[in-house]
Formats: sequence, C-alpha cells, structure tokens
Amino acid sequence: MPVLSTRRKASLAAKTLTLSQARSLRSRGTMNENDENGPSTRMTRAKAALNTDGPTDAVKKPLQTKRATTATGTQRPRAALGDVSNVNKADAAEIKGAKKAVAGKAGLTSKATTQTAGVQKLSRNNSSRTFGLPRDPNVKKPANKRPKVEKPEQPEPPRKKGKSEVEEKIKEEEVPEVVEQGAGLGPDVLDLDTEDLDDPLMAAEYVVEIFDYLRDLEMTTLPNPQYIDHQPDLEWKMRGILVDWLIEVHTRFRLLPETLFLAVNIIDRFLSAEVVALDRLQLVGVTAMFIASKYEEVLSPHVANFSHVADETFSDKEILDAERHVLATLEYNMSFPNPMNFLRRISKADNYDIQTRTLGKYLMEISLLDHRFMSYPQSHIAAAAMYLARLILERGSWDATLAHYAGYTEKEIDPVFRLMIDYLHRPVSHEAFFKKYASKKFLKASILTRQWAKKYHQMYIESSTTEPYTFIKDSEQ
Repeated sequence: MPVLSTRRKASLAAKTLTLSQARSLRSRGTMNENDENGPSTRMTRAKAALNTDGPTDAVKKPLQTKRATTATGTQRPRAALGDVSNVNKADAAEIKGAKKAVAGKAGLTSKATTQTAGVQKLSRNNSSRTFGLPRDPNVKKPANKRPKVEKPEQPEPPRKKGKSEVEEKIKEEEVPEVVEQGAGLGPDVLDLDTEDLDDPLMAAEYVVEIFDYLRDLEMTTLPNPQYIDHQPDLEWKMRGILVDWLIEVHTRFRLLPETLFLAVNIIDRFLSAEVVALDRLQLVGVTAMFIASKYEEVLSPHVANFSHVADETFSDKEILDAERHVLATLEYNMSFPNPMNFLRRISKADNYDIQTRTLGKYLMEISLLDHRFMSYPQSHIAAAAMYLARLILERGSWDATLAHYAGYTEKEIDPVFRLMIDYLHRPVSHEAFFKKYASKKFLKASILTRQWAKKYHQMYIESSTTEPYTFIKDSEQ
C-alpha cells in the first residue's frame, strides 16, 4: 500500500468536511443562494430599504416582481435607465406621477432625469430645448427663430398700356404651332406623328427633319454605277457571287440587317475609287463586313472569326491592314442612310404590318445582289420594295398617306418596281440569298414572291430586245 503524504491527507480531510457541511445544509431545507426557484435568504440593499421589520421578516417574504408596489397597493412608475442605486426610491414612490426637480448643471443630467422633467424631444416643430426645467402648460415657449419683419407691400411698377393684350395674342398664336404637328400635309394625308409626341424614342418633334437630312445624305454616298469599267479583273457576276457569300456569313454571325447594307455600300464605294485584283476581292468583302459590324453592332465578331470564315485565306494582320486602307480611302465616312430606316418609316403608314415588312426586307436585299439598282437611292429602293410587297399581299392601293411617308408616287416607283419583278422572274442565281428567305422565320418570302412573279409577270412587264422593260398600267389590264 502506498503511503499518502501529509499534503494529500489534508486535502482529503478538507473535501470530507465540505461534503458533510453540504449534507447538513440540505437536511435543514436550505437552498443555494444562486437557486432562482427556491426562497432566498440573502439580504440585499433593495430588501433592506423596502423592509422596516428587520432581516428576519425579509426572509419570509418572497421575491417581488419587477414592478414594485407602494404602501397603498398602487404601482409605482419606473423610470427607464434611472438611478440604479435605489436610494430615496421610497420617497419618490409615495408621490404618484411627481416630477423631480433637477439639481446641478443641466448638461450633466441623465436621460431618465430629463424625461421626468418634461423635456420634449427635438423635432422639426420644436427646434429649442430646455434642460432641467419643468414645463408649465400655461406658459408658451418662446421661439428661437427671429421674428419675421413684414415688408410693406410695394406697388407693382406701372405697365405700358396694351402690353398684356399683346402677350395674350402671342400665346394664342404659339399654341397652334406646337400642337399642329402635321402642318403642310395634304388633304388626304393622315398625320401619324402627332400620336407619338409622348414617346421620346420616336423623336416625333424632329422626325421630318431627320428624314430630310437622310435623303440629302444618300445622294453623297451613292457609288459609281459603272465602276466595273475601270476594273480590268472584275465583272458584275463576280460582285454578285461575293455579296451572296457575304449574306451567308451575315446569317451565320446573326448580324443586324443594317450591317449587311452598310458592308455592300462600303464595297461599292471602295471599288469606285480603287482598282482591285481578283484575288483580293474576297479580302475587300471580309474587311467591309468587319468594318460594318464595328459600326452597327453592339458586340461585333472578332477579326479571327472573319479570318476563319474565309478558310484562313487571309491572316488577321492582312484584314487589319486592309481595314486601315479602306477607311482611309473612304475618308472615314460611314454616314450611310440605311434603307431599313426608310422601310420602317413607310411601315408606319402601313400600320406596321409584319408580313408586308418581311417581304419588303427580302425585296430590298435584291438591290444588293443586282448591280442595276446601284444608281437608285436607298429611299427609292425602300419605297419600291414596300409597294411590291403590298401588291403581292393585296393590301390595297398606294394612297396619299403612303406616298407622303415614302416620298415617292407610283409613277416615280415604276422603274425600280420593274427591276424587282424582272429579278424574281429569272432563275435562282444566288443560292444563299434564296435559302435564307425560304425559311419559316422569314415567312418563306423568296418562294412566295417568285411564285407570284411567274404568275403575274406578263401583266406588268413585257420582254423585248429593243425595250427590255415595258410597264403595263392598271387601266390596260
């Protein structure tokens, strides 16, 4: 048996004494002073202040609730965040609702003291504070704001006689100029811009001036319709093949229609100014599409994508060098009045018919492939495309409203109208273009228009060797 040390023996004796004392206290029924459920025998200062009979009576009384009661049985109001020392609480509880007078400096009073003293919370209506003083409801608080000094009313300066009458007449004359948006329209022309005055995206206040500017601009961006004469290595057929391939690239990249029209315009304007070899014609087309996508698209394809669609025939550096050369030749002038803008303007007079506008897009793209349309401005081509689309779908006559918003009458549309019907009557020579508009997405416009042209070609055009296009008027049908 190991011998316990003296230190170990003293520790065990102390523990034994502690356990025996705890058993004796438990047998007497005394609870721990930290036990919340049992009666407490601890005398606190709060109990000593509320008990006048002595500590023996305080043991018999249970714990009081948070809301202490007075000698009369009524509840004593408790001040939030008040003095926690519990000194003189009995004196304050005897006077119900009494307000304490603050002693000392006003700036050192606690928050509870200021609340019992009747200090109002600072608000917009109460811009001043009174610290430590009770509020008398009969005495009004003086305002801190400076008293307003009433200025004497000055008489208005005398006006000249008849000035108010002149101002009223000017106002009356200005109102019709603002309201009358369709001023200058013919008697049979409907005003379609007034209803768009509340829409800022339509720019109804400036739409007439905008399209007048575009019609002036399109005459300066027309290419030379005979530029093939000074191109020894090129022919019109090669240009048609190039544009048909660009339409396929345009469809694969899912670009906007405006990008395609601008690309072809860049090609024609560049070829009108520069002589290009046959092996560099495709490079001009790829570069023109690359420039147009940068100008029109939100997110244009990377130059590597254009190099890839050209079967890596041209490197990225060659395309970028050609881009700088083309832009320098055109003097960085990309202000091309796109025919899509004119088509949307005419479609407004057509009540935005989706079928007519889809056929009109197909007919407008014919002008990209056929070089005979090169001498006509874009607004003229858009008007002829809408005219033929309405004729194919039997949407009615070309009335005064359509002629006004298109800018061309039926007689002026006649030459472009005949070229479109002649192209539709011929065999298909551009496969990518025909396949694009043969899909259901474009309402099979290429199939529908060619069927109509084969059926009604003789009613409008007679082919001859001397005069290839003879228009037959409706009165002669």
